[in-house]
Amino acid sequence: MLTFPNAKLNLGLYVTQRRPDGFHSLESVFVPLPWTDALELLPAPAGAATTLTLTGRPIPGDPATNLCLKAYELLQADFPELPPVQIYLHKIVPIGAGLGGGSADAAFALKASNDLFGLNLSFEALETYARRLGSDCAFFIQNKPVLAVEKGDVFEEIDLNLKGVSCVVVYPNLHISTAEAYARITPQPPKHALRAALAQPMSTWRTTVSNDFETALTPSHPVLAEIKQQLYDAGATYASLSGSGSAVYGLWESGEPTAVPWPAEYTVWQGGL
Repeated sequence: MLTFPNAKLNLGLYVTQRRPDGFHSLESVFVPLPWTDALELLPAPAGAATTLTLTGRPIPGDPATNLCLKAYELLQADFPELPPVQIYLHKIVPIGAGLGGGSADAAFALKASNDLFGLNLSFEALETYARRLGSDCAFFIQNKPVLAVEKGDVFEEIDLNLKGVSCVVVYPNLHISTAEAYARITPQPPKHALRAALAQPMSTWRTTVSNDFETALTPSHPVLAEIKQQLYDAGATYASLSGSGSAVYGLWESGEPTAVPWPAEYTVWQGGL
């Protein structure tokens, strides 16, 4: 079974408090981004063990800890009849970019396993498994715009129409770890209510919709502010850091982005939302 795990964008991201469990409470709107990896699950040959084959962008760390494997192992613990599988992951979405690529891979592994073996798990059940793998993994189960709260794993419906909006995402070949990003954050209430701000014309978002990580990380990574300004210079209606970085995106409510000669080491995605 071949699937294409997509990335996400954050429209606004506010870290509001540190939780007693060591995590942080946040408020953000998650939006699917059609920049994808490729993930295939196949039953393993008789007598073979589960394997994971990785191609594309290098993934740091021990492959045995890859979230795709962990996702399948979670299901096997509750469904011991599941056979060994061969998992093939071709990585395209940058890592450490704030685009949720690894979380998407895990969620799509759950969904592909559910479909391949006819487990008949509901969205709610799949989201419960996904939350055990990472805070934003559950978003990719239903994969539609939501207002995310608490650890980023509790969702509220939001009326957000981005049809016809063009997007450019720029990854400056800079890996920012989640630990580094949160170490620079001072939790505080948002200055503007996110749901209300996003209900206003996109032209107003520049002054009302922000990402706390952008403020925290830009002093040590000034390239983030430089990219954001270049996107505005290219005509973006709104531009921001996504997640905890380091990808910066621009949105064009109408018209086409002006071409920018990005450095060769950058990775740039352009398309419609």
